Amino acid sequence: MLRLVAAILSASLLPALAADTQIGAQNELRAEAPVDLIIIEKSNREMTLYRDGAVVQSYRIALGFAPSGDKKREGDGKTPEGRYKIDFKNPNSQFHLSLRISYPDTDDRAAAKARGDDPGGDIFIHGTPGMRTPYAASARIRDWTHGCIAVTENEIEEIWRLVPVGATVEIRQ
Repeated sequence: MLRLVAAILSASLLPALAADTQIGAQNELRAEAPVDLIIIEKSNREMTLYRDGAVVQSYRIALGFAPSGDKKREGDGKTPEGRYKIDFKNPNSQFHLSLRISYPDTDDRAAAKARGDDPGGDIFIHGTPGMRTPYAASARIRDWTHGCIAVTENEIEEIWRLVPVGATVEIRQ
């Protein structure tokens, strides 16, 4: 009788286990496929990576030291807002690893020129020197960059693997 019960359980569980294994393998492959969109929500201090409309991962972030509003000029401490691309990956960043955002674009340059300002540049998603673990969910995040988006060193390593040059970056207030 025990053998019969074991055989019935095995027969009913094996397809489910095989399906779980296949789903697990698909998820692993999906995790290694490149991200095509990054949405940064400044007011929530959150960056979310997407692939084909599906969330891949989210991170708590630090921003420029004066994060409210759109970047207007060099040195204002603001993180720009708009739609950009990742245009370069720097493996030798002073902030561990970094991915450059294509700010300023043509519109940003024209608007700054009309105001008589330098729009600034060198806006990156980068690591936080010496900080490896994620920002705690309840922690108040201190904005400290000059307009960049900062995550921890472990997180930038993951982002580096997932995000290719050419991925779209949308930065919202």
